[in-house]
Amino acid sequence: MREVMEIAFCGTDNSSAYDISGGFLRNVCFLDALNLVPHVFLLFITFPILFIGWGTQSSKVQIHHNTWLHFPGHNLRWILTFTLLFVHVCEIGEGIVSDTHLKSRHLHLFLPAIMGFVAATTSIVYYHNIETSNFPKLLLALFLYWVMAFVTKTIKLVRYCQDEVPLAQLRFCITGIMVVLYGLLMAVEINVIRVRRYVFFTNPQKVKPPEDLQDLGVRFLQPFVNLVSKATYWWMNTLIISAHKKPIDLKAIGKLPIAMRALTNYVSLKDAYEEQKKKVADEPNHIPSIWLAMYRAFGRPILLSSMFRYLADLLGFAGPLCISGIVDSLNNSDDNTSKPYNDLTKPYLTSHDFLKTAYVLAILLFLALILQRTFLQASYYVAIETGINLRGALLAMIYNKMLRLSTSNLSMGEMTLGQINNLVAIETNQLMWFLFLCPNLWAMPVQIIMGVILLYHLLGKSALVGAAVIVLLAPIQYFIATKLAEAQKSTLDYSTERLKKTNEILKGIKLLKLYAWEHIFCRSVEDTRMKELTSLKTFALYTSLSIFMNAAIPIAAVLATFVTHTYSEEHPPSPAQAFASLSLFHILVTPLFLLSTVVRFAVKAVISVQKLNEFLISDEIGDDSWRNGDSALTYESCKKHTGLHPKAINRRHPIRHHLDSCEQTLRIPSRHIDIDDFAIKVTNGYFSWGSGLATLSNINIRIPTGQMTMIVGQVGCGKSSLLLAILGEMQTLDGKVHWSRSRYTVAYAAQKPWLLNATVEENITFGSPFNKQRYKAVTDACSLQPDIDLLPFGDQTEIGERGINLSGGQRQRICVARALYQNTNLVFLDDPFSALDIHLSDHLMQEGILKFLKDDKRTLVLVTHKLQYLPHADWIIAMKDGSVLREGTLKDIQNNDVELYEHWKTLMNRQDQELEKDMEADQTTLERKTLRRAMYPRESKAQLEDEDEEEEEEEDEDDTMSTAMRLRTKMPWKTCWRYLTSGGFFLLSLMIISKLLKHSVIVAIDYWLAQWTSKNQNQTQNQTFCSKEGSIEESKNCYVAIFTALSAAGIVLCLVTSLTVEWMGLMAAKNLHHNLLNKIILGPIRFFDTTPLGLILNRFSADTNIIDQHIPPTLESLTRSTLLCLSAIGMISYATPYFLLALVPLGIAFYFIQKYFRVASKDLQELDDSTQLPLLCHFSETAEGLTTIRAFRHEARFKQRMLELTDTNNIAYLFLSAANRWLEVRTDYLGAFIVLTAAVASITHGPTSGIMGLGLLYALTITNYLNWVVRNLADLEVQMGAVKKVNSFLNMESENYEGTMDVSQVPKDWPQEGEIKIDNLCVRYENNLKPVLKHVKAYIKPGQKVGICGRTGSGKSSLSLAFFRMVDIFDGKIVIDGIDISKLPLHMLRSRLSIILQDPILFSGSIRFNLDPECKCTDDTLWEALEIAQLKNMVKSLPGGLDAVVTEGGENFSVGQRQLFCLARAFVRKSSILIMDEATASIDMATENILQKVVMTAFADRTVVIIAHRVSQILDANLVLVLSDGDLVECDSAANLLLKKDGLFTMLVKTNK
Repeated sequence: MREVMEIAFCGTDNSSAYDISGGFLRNVCFLDALNLVPHVFLLFITFPILFIGWGTQSSKVQIHHNTWLHFPGHNLRWILTFTLLFVHVCEIGEGIVSDTHLKSRHLHLFLPAIMGFVAATTSIVYYHNIETSNFPKLLLALFLYWVMAFVTKTIKLVRYCQDEVPLAQLRFCITGIMVVLYGLLMAVEINVIRVRRYVFFTNPQKVKPPEDLQDLGVRFLQPFVNLVSKATYWWMNTLIISAHKKPIDLKAIGKLPIAMRALTNYVSLKDAYEEQKKKVADEPNHIPSIWLAMYRAFGRPILLSSMFRYLADLLGFAGPLCISGIVDSLNNSDDNTSKPYNDLTKPYLTSHDFLKTAYVLAILLFLALILQRTFLQASYYVAIETGINLRGALLAMIYNKMLRLSTSNLSMGEMTLGQINNLVAIETNQLMWFLFLCPNLWAMPVQIIMGVILLYHLLGKSALVGAAVIVLLAPIQYFIATKLAEAQKSTLDYSTERLKKTNEILKGIKLLKLYAWEHIFCRSVEDTRMKELTSLKTFALYTSLSIFMNAAIPIAAVLATFVTHTYSEEHPPSPAQAFASLSLFHILVTPLFLLSTVVRFAVKAVISVQKLNEFLISDEIGDDSWRNGDSALTYESCKKHTGLHPKAINRRHPIRHHLDSCEQTLRIPSRHIDIDDFAIKVTNGYFSWGSGLATLSNINIRIPTGQMTMIVGQVGCGKSSLLLAILGEMQTLDGKVHWSRSRYTVAYAAQKPWLLNATVEENITFGSPFNKQRYKAVTDACSLQPDIDLLPFGDQTEIGERGINLSGGQRQRICVARALYQNTNLVFLDDPFSALDIHLSDHLMQEGILKFLKDDKRTLVLVTHKLQYLPHADWIIAMKDGSVLREGTLKDIQNNDVELYEHWKTLMNRQDQELEKDMEADQTTLERKTLRRAMYPRESKAQLEDEDEEEEEEEDEDDTMSTAMRLRTKMPWKTCWRYLTSGGFFLLSLMIISKLLKHSVIVAIDYWLAQWTSKNQNQTQNQTFCSKEGSIEESKNCYVAIFTALSAAGIVLCLVTSLTVEWMGLMAAKNLHHNLLNKIILGPIRFFDTTPLGLILNRFSADTNIIDQHIPPTLESLTRSTLLCLSAIGMISYATPYFLLALVPLGIAFYFIQKYFRVASKDLQELDDSTQLPLLCHFSETAEGLTTIRAFRHEARFKQRMLELTDTNNIAYLFLSAANRWLEVRTDYLGAFIVLTAAVASITHGPTSGIMGLGLLYALTITNYLNWVVRNLADLEVQMGAVKKVNSFLNMESENYEGTMDVSQVPKDWPQEGEIKIDNLCVRYENNLKPVLKHVKAYIKPGQKVGICGRTGSGKSSLSLAFFRMVDIFDGKIVIDGIDISKLPLHMLRSRLSIILQDPILFSGSIRFNLDPECKCTDDTLWEALEIAQLKNMVKSLPGGLDAVVTEGGENFSVGQRQLFCLARAFVRKSSILIMDEATASIDMATENILQKVVMTAFADRTVVIIAHRVSQILDANLVLVLSDGDLVECDSAANLLLKKDGLFTMLVKTNK
């Protein structure tokens, strides 16, 4: 019986507990029981509803988020409920603590509180479910609960007031707060009824969810979920877990909510900016402030973020205070045993007593940590979201400004494309980052000041010494940070240069191999790489110093503080003080370290804003303002959108009336010209390119409607400018441009072809609807069909910067096709024939212009140099020096200006002669050939790869999903190991040893501190080495000495580790790049044919950059945070072994979090990267094609595209940052649980207070480092991808450079004679491909001129490559001067033969370097070679002669000149065998004649093998080999072969003539 009574509700030790003689309300115990009623009521009502609800919901699996409607007061309710829960926890704690002071259990002290906690939790769950299912009637239950709870608590409070309980008592405060909270919740509930009218009103209010949620495409739910989900990113779970099943793609992340779209933010920023403009409009030298505009538009969220940040920082100080409290309370627990209270039913605690309890402190510490981390992540998130919004707005602003930039600005170089690209790629990102870090700017100083005050409070004056150490070392951090930025810049310069060289090597790799020059060029790249590595060394040094400072400053500060404290005070600090101050030092270091970064970003942001300002106030294209003269109607006001956008404003009507009124005055009655005869009329026009000097002066022209007008004149006389002036691109100094009534739309093809990064079809239709017949007619007229057929995906192939490179002629024809395809009244073609050969020009003229445009009755303005087309023109405008020379029909000019007409006639004749020459060299076939060459090997390889991938995918699908997922979740350990070992085993082992040592020493320092501070707590059991010393003074010195020694060792080790990691990274980078370069340079030529150049270059640019600069710091950070976490767990387990039990579930949770996060993070990072490129490309593309876009009036379409691209990139970035927050919140909560378990375990089974403080201190540090472990793991995984890609190239087979013959057996001057025997030769490109030459036999005598011919693909070029062993000779042999070439070392073989290739390749450098990179020849030899190639005079006229500069690819010479340089290069070789591989294919007749002559004279005594692309070249050869499909079909002199009437050679000659 007695035991049952032990736990009675009101306790058993007091008979008066059940006494109700003074009325029920006088009995405290009864009041507590009364308090239970509302809670029980709520649970009884809600549980059945929740269970029934869950039951029905499970059938609907997942409610779609469009049902998420927030009731009024939603956020307030969540905040109040959470405050209520916290107060309940305090109440429970207070009850239990009071209860421990009593003799028997008093359930009434804490049971109602526990029930209240359960009820409050239920209320919020219940509310959430009602809200999601939008069924507000059920809220009545909650309303009743709040009323009842409010009433019962008020009764209790009144009772306390009657009893005159003092305010200092905790229970009174708690009851008071609860009354207020219940009252507020009741008010919230009444408000819901008032607004939604779901009960007591006749017509409930209809509500619609926000627009974003009605749109199923919006998947970013952060703004719409409830507060808990917001704080913990709970809504991200589905996405992150689904990443395991299938990779996250753009569809999975959906689109941005409206409030975050670039357009929304652009509007708010623009309005703010316009306001600033108005303010400074009166003051001439003031410019509108972008800072203020940004503050107006985005200030509020930044203030919110800063508020969260302050809250988090304040809560951060709870950690050290709680630790000191817990350690103190354990120290004092022996002194004060609990004293029973006098009045037994009313044990009131003061808050001071309450906070003395260790368990209470542990719980508070846990809650403070959870809150601090939640606020911190919220602050980060808000800042990042605002930063992203700002970037979207800035990009839209820059783009809109760019579309209005005056052309002169771009062409005169005030605003280069490079500057615009920098604004987009660099400056906007700088500002975005500044916003991310912005709250730190004002939060950090406050944090530092608070920290120092607390330290002073704990340790007195000696704390200031430590703080001073930290503050004095901070400027050094800043200095290092600036140096880092400098080093990075110089590294960038060198790597750009290295890339340029690598690019040249890859473009000319065939030539380098054939001439055996690869090593010379390889060396030059290696030299640049050495310079780059030197600046990387500086970079690495400063990085490691920065890491070292970060690790060493706290050690130094702690050392200074404790040594000062020991000698200035009588006694050493107590464990409580020691560990609280240690933890404070840890808190202080972070802001100081980050402050330097933040200040640097702030400086950069200021510069970025200056650049932006310059851009935003630069000149714009003329507005309507100067056009409202009489009838200055220009395209700005007349042109309607091309009919694609119904939204486009139709500006026709006001203008028409305007026009009519003006025209009345213009019409002269005597000449009845209908205004419609002229589409455009320019009167008295003076136009300038913005310099104020008129480029075009006194222009009076008319352009007749529906006819063809030609504008002719010499180069530079202003023909193109005239077109642009009509289009309104030039500045009008005087005069007017009249557009006739119904001419609204213009199609324009610029002189320099401009393509979009899009498919061929999209480039031609350019936003117009697709019409098959029209499209076909246009492509035929521009003879594009054959080119389209060559492309791998036909007209769906991507072209443009990132697509396939087309030649100039092909690009130009696509631009002309675009102009023809548009359904516009006016077509402006600016010199469309410049890059076309004669056949195509004629075809385009006949089919496209005369037929297609005439049929459509469109008005055409054509600028051209081809005078032979003048007879077709209806109207001619002849220009000279920026003014009009003549205007009229050809007949008018013939009659009025005989001189000009004659001049034209002579020019026409000359053009006709050129024409005949041109008929021979057919440029187009050549362009197509180049295209075919570029395409086919690649395409076949791409297909092979695709098939492989598909097969793999199918296999995976058959096999369970698990294997595929295992691959995605596995860290690439093999690649990591490869990377680490490529840095060298010595450095690797040094790094591992020093890392382990450093962390052991750091733990030892703290452990020693624990022993030292605990020794004066009169604990006899821990006899340390020092406590055995004699006097107190001696032992003090001993402690200090060992402490100093350990700290010094720690500091030194910090430096060693940070240096070794960086050094190892450098060595790895050096070795990987060296191996990669050598491997690629020695690779077989087939590899370069089948691998796109961009892919190889990527390994040298992006991947090398990651290996150079990103992997070492990630690796450092990863090892550091991992080892810190491990040492912390070890320390806690040493302090309280019970902690290991809790470690198992925590470890499992951590494993799953990191596993899911790594996969999702990798996908999101890839999405972010892949969506960035199109955005940058769109900007640079628009800047290049401004005139075209404006002429077509397609600005709106391009703006729309820009907004879409920006939003796509922003949503990827938002999700990436939300995923990071998701991870950090979870790891932070895990850390908080670790602290809680460590605290509870150590309080229950407490070791010495010193060791315990140590355990708690380490538990606190874990929270900071857990998420870094995962983040770094994820980053490293992505970065190791670069190493993997580089490694994949390192496994490639090289050419076999070693010969079987001894070098000494080969004569020095071999091959002397030049006698060639080809014996049964079989050749293929790779082992798995079919042979391209089969059993070829031939004998070539010394000095013979041999021609090789055959149709395309017959194996001509393969034979030339076989001489150099560039292809696989798998049977037969070639013997030159008695030596089988397959036995020779490759380098020797190739250096003794010479070849002239079809594409002339020159390298940047000097002319001397191009002729003789090995520097073996004298100047005389070089001049002789140039003379033979007929280049001597030209080179002499250049500045520097032989040392004159050759630009990249030899662009500063014409194609013919380049080919002649190649001839000179071959001559310098002095080899007795010369091979010419279609060397005359890409040059004009004159150059070809020179070549032919030289071959016959200068190479008279050498053997020359000519591979002919036109048979006419080899008619006078001594021997002709005719190939067909890899077989040698005929072999004899040309004369003999022609006698065979049905021979292949005869046929080739006939068809080619």
